[in-house]
Amino acid sequence: MSTTIREGYVPGCIGRIAELHASYYHHTAGFGMAFESKVARELADFCESYVAGRDGLWLALADGRIEGSIAIDGSHAAHDGAHLRWFIVSDAVRGRGVGGGLLDAAMAFCRARGYEHVYLWTFEGLDAARHLYEKAGFRLARQQRGRQWGTEVNEQRFERQA
Repeated sequence: MSTTIREGYVPGCIGRIAELHASYYHHTAGFGMAFESKVARELADFCESYVAGRDGLWLALADGRIEGSIAIDGSHAAHDGAHLRWFIVSDAVRGRGVGGGLLDAAMAFCRARGYEHVYLWTFEGLDAARHLYEKAGFRLARQQRGRQWGTEVNEQRFERQA
């Protein structure tokens, strides 16, 4: 299976990214409809307000099918930092370096735009993703119990300084 990383919107990507998140996190953490709705709604809002050069969206395509994604929301980068979001890789391509490739593309974009501070929210227990984040220079900045995804988890904020 040949996998390529493509920048930018592709028809159907909002639904597919929401599907990837919903399926994976339902199985992994018991997340349900509230989480899937949040992903779809916030991703749709991001795509509608997308500004080229400020924001970025990368998709991993395997034989033309979306099997992964990552985004950088730069709308508040000057004050709060750039927000890394919607990072996911399907089981079909997991373990083949696709996640690292997506993360590399997003971090190269941040460097090129001069985004000195990048952050993301995740939760405890996603060890493979955490390994990729730390390899890219992210460090755990804060941890707290929370329900921002509809189920109580130990939320973690990772940050990276340029």
